Formats: sequence, C-alpha cells, structure tokens
Amino acid sequence: MTVNWDKTLLVGDVGGTNARFAIAHMIGGKPVLEHHESFPASEHPTFLGGVKAFIDGCEVKPTGGVIAVAGPVTDGTIDLTNSPWQVSETELATLGLNPVRLINDFEALAWGAPVVPEDQLASLGGPDEGEERSAIAVLGPGTGFGVSALARDIHGNEIAMPSEGGHACFAPGDAIEDEILRILRRRYDRVSIERLICGPGLLNMHRALAEIDGRETHIDDPAQITTEAMEDPNSACGATLARFCAILGAVAGDIALTTGARGGIYIAGGIAPRILPFLKASPFRERFERKGRFADYMAAIPTKVILHKHAALLGAARVAFSDAG
Repeated sequence: MTVNWDKTLLVGDVGGTNARFAIAHMIGGKPVLEHHESFPASEHPTFLGGVKAFIDGCEVKPTGGVIAVAGPVTDGTIDLTNSPWQVSETELATLGLNPVRLINDFEALAWGAPVVPEDQLASLGGPDEGEERSAIAVLGPGTGFGVSALARDIHGNEIAMPSEGGHACFAPGDAIEDEILRILRRRYDRVSIERLICGPGLLNMHRALAEIDGRETHIDDPAQITTEAMEDPNSACGATLARFCAILGAVAGDIALTTGARGGIYIAGGIAPRILPFLKASPFRERFERKGRFADYMAAIPTKVILHKHAALLGAARVAFSDAG
C-alpha cells in the first residue's frame, strides 16, 4: 500500500448512532489523527451538513478523504442501514474534497486492526499471535453487527473485503438457541445474526429467554440488561448476556472458518469494550473453538477485542493516503 507523506486528509466513521471525524497525517509510515470530533447523528439533519460543520471548524482544510459508513456502499452512494442519513461521493466533492471515497465501516476496521497498538487490544483467548501473513477478520456488535476481513498474500499485499456478513442467517448451537430462533421467527420471516447480536438484538434475546423460562420482563433498554448483568451475573440479565457472548463466540468462529482468518479475529463495535470483564469470563472462547473436527484449527487463532476508540479512523486514513498517492 503506497502512502503520501505531506497531505492533510479528512477521515470519518459514521454509524447508526454517532459520527466521528478527524484530520489525518501519515508520519513514519503510520497514520496519525488529530482534531477529533464526535457527535450524535441526530445533531445534524443531513450527513453533508455534519461533514461541512466539521470541516468549517478545521484550521487547515482537508483536500480529500475517506469516510467509513455503517452499510453497503453502491456506486459511491450510501444509505445507512440503521440511520436516516444518505450521502454520495459526488455530494462530498462539493465541499472541496478530491479525491473522496466512502467505504464500509468494517472495511475500515479491517485496514485499521493491524495498526492498533498492542496495548489497545484485549485478549479473549488463544495464542498471542496468529499465523503470519494469513487473513484476519473483524466483526462485532454495536447498533448493528458488522463483518469484514483483510486478505493477505505471501508478498505482504493486503486487500480488505467489505461484507454484510451480519445479515447472514443465525445458526443455533443448542436446544435453547433452537427455541430462541423459533420465537424470533414469529416476528421476522428470516432471522439474521444481527437480530440477536447487537444492541436491539440483546433485547430480542432477553425477551425470548423470558418466554422460554415462562416469566415476564418489562426491560425495554439493552443498556439496562448489560448493567444488571455486570452487577449480578447470576440474574436473568446475566443469563441473557452470557448467551449473547456465547453466540458471539460461535459466530466469530464461523467467520474465522469462512474467511480463513488464521491471522486472528478482532472484535470491534461499541458493546464488547463495555462488557469486557464479563466477556472474558463468558463461554465466548469455548463456543469459538467448538467446531467439531476443526477444534485444533480454531485453538490456534487468537481472539482480541479492539479497545481503540478510533480504529476505524486509522483504517480510513490508510485508505485515504493510498488513494491520495
């Protein structure tokens, strides 16, 4: 990947809830971020207005950039999956950004994961390092569930693969998960991973488990589930979060098998860092490795949580400087 050393570029990370922007430079072959700003997506009626407000506040105006967005990018246009915002590269060019590119947010995380400092990663089990020059995969729950992978060859070349893997079908791993799927099918014709492994999905799971147990629940905020689970792991909320972590581990293992990610699995998104102590003690790793004849294959793959708040911005910066030449 080639880099440009003397450009000032805009990078962004826009999810269903929040938008984050920064100015990026490339120093010593690594992306460096400054002038961070984060605000709720609801603060600006249009995406273009949010970007313009950020640029207007910059002392040195960026000449180009890359913005990572939570959803599929088609012909330079994005309609965010979990947000009313819409935007196109053509519209962004009216702000003086040339070149400018939109990429999927987890594609940006795939580029960013290898340059996240080691002290900003938390192990969830497995070896410290994965197989050198093998693919890595990045996945994780937040407002939705994102998936991407970074393919590598023996010459050190890399290419990120944008994906909508969070919308693949949910595969139950035991009888309780069979029942969860049956219950959710009454509401959704097709139950994807994202219907369970994300913020709103945590609420879906809690209600399904309550029905299975024959009890009522009046919780309507996923944050309440995580708070009560962290305070009392033996509570009903604790059981929900343990199941959430177990399914996350199973899904991570399936994605590792699908992408051949022997270089490592990185868990991103807003939820994992907030529940890290619980996640470490959960069945996550056991379910990750529980792949029958491929248990040894899985045991050799490291699993880590990305703690760096701006990992997607680091990845967007790598792409931006490559585009800028």
